[in-house]
Amino acid sequence: MSERDLRPMIAAGIAGILGTIATLSYYGYLHIAKPDDALLLAEYTMLKTIPGEDYKASLKPAEQMAQCMDGIVVLFDLKQKGLTGVLVDDKKRAVRCEFSAP
Repeated sequence: MSERDLRPMIAAGIAGILGTIATLSYYGYLHIAKPDDALLLAEYTMLKTIPGEDYKASLKPAEQMAQCMDGIVVLFDLKQKGLTGVLVDDKKRAVRCEFSAP
């Protein structure tokens, strides 16, 4: 049995893996999470509504859009595409929602 030099095959395999990782990262399919990714995006305040009293809010909409998914409020950032998050209170508990058909 003849012996083969495995070094070129190992080098080609490693180069293939590194090339795949570089390509996926370049096209945005690979994201390495950083601690900054979990930081507070925006702060929210609940305006209490009292029947018969007016409340004031800005006419300009927020840069996030909310949607009810599996009973939890999920926010989608309209300014930074692909940025999503779960709405939580000050104790990091997810804000629940209920879908009601019109």
